[in-house]
Amino acid sequence: MIRARDLKKHFRVHKRPPGLASALKSLVHRTYETVKAVDGVSFTIERGERVGFLGPNGAGKTTTLKVLSGLLHPTSGEVEVEGHVPFKRETKMLEAITLVMGQKSQLIWDLPPSETYAMNRAVFDVPKAQFEQTLAELTELLELGPLLDKPTRQLSLGERMKCELAAALLHQPTTLFLDEPTIGLDVAMQVAIRDFVRSYNQRHEATVLLTSHYMDDVVALCPRIIVIDAGVLIHDGDLRQLIKTMDPDKRVSFTLTSPVSDDDLAKLGALVSREGQRVRLKVSEAQIPSVVGHLLGTLKAADLAIEDPPLEDVLRVMFGKGKGSAGS
Repeated sequence: MIRARDLKKHFRVHKRPPGLASALKSLVHRTYETVKAVDGVSFTIERGERVGFLGPNGAGKTTTLKVLSGLLHPTSGEVEVEGHVPFKRETKMLEAITLVMGQKSQLIWDLPPSETYAMNRAVFDVPKAQFEQTLAELTELLELGPLLDKPTRQLSLGERMKCELAAALLHQPTTLFLDEPTIGLDVAMQVAIRDFVRSYNQRHEATVLLTSHYMDDVVALCPRIIVIDAGVLIHDGDLRQLIKTMDPDKRVSFTLTSPVSDDDLAKLGALVSREGQRVRLKVSEAQIPSVVGHLLGTLKAADLAIEDPPLEDVLRVMFGKGKGSAGS
């Protein structure tokens, strides 16, 4: 459903030092530099997949989504979405995709969302019966009932984001590009948005490409992740396998029921954190049985949990390695 082959998007950017003299000089002589926002990225995503698209700020994620959705023309390379070349902006492709950007709004500020929905129905020429059925489904899934007739300016950020998602899905697209859809939302609303995206994906076998700085979004939704840094692809594969490869040690969290020194805890594993009696250790997978046995049997620890390392830590290591190799 989505294919990119050696995708590149370079920008020619005017650079000048600050000051009046430099500003005047730039009127007759400008200095440019080439910024490689995306530099040779290749991947294929099949129908129905949910894929996380990750990278630090400035890595090229949003630029890639804009190329895939037809908003930007690639500098070079091949791109295909739903069997179409995006930058040609053919009607069939536009009817099959949607792009949701958490920091952009398509709702009309002084009008209720229902007015925007009516306009979108006309833009996409959605039959009235289909429109009403889809809106009813989205209203149920996102709990939009009380929000449809309130002016957009009176909605909270979370309420607006739910209405934005509905506006983007009224034409029942089968490819979703989601750029930071939960940005600025509280934890409860983030969970609601994730549940909705998963439900829509399953109901319509929709393909989802998600960017987010909230790793909980990615872990909850995306079995596969694509990671780019400085416009270059550095990983494409299974999320769990990436975590296991980059950091195979487990995190063991527990609450002590009697005093234990840091030195004694260090004998069990690397001390990650300690807040009062709550302790977190880094323990190799092979040592888990003996460490757990000691914690429960000898130390009488409570509330014990064994987890994979946080995705944030894994990505921090990846990006650090990328910068190190780039500078060598």
